[in-house]
Amino acid sequence: MMKSAKALDLEPVERLEEKVKLLVGAIDRLRGERLKMHDENAQLRTQIEALRTRVADMEGAADEVSALREERDEVRARVADILEQLEGIDI
Repeated sequence: MMKSAKALDLEPVERLEEKVKLLVGAIDRLRGERLKMHDENAQLRTQIEALRTRVADMEGAADEVSALREERDEVRARVADILEQLEGIDI
């Protein structure tokens, strides 16, 4: 009879032990996931910074292309004026 009483007393403790083990496993898994996410966030931050740099470079390039087009249009207008003047000269 004493053994069955001890067995009954140990059952809740054993269930509690299993639950604690499961919780410890869950905590370990969550810690691993947290570290993985931290690493992924660091990689994403690096990628975002690289993309921001590329965007800034492209915006600068777009401004430069626009300035070159304006300059080209000015040169074309000057050349057209010079051609008109040359056609007006009788040689």
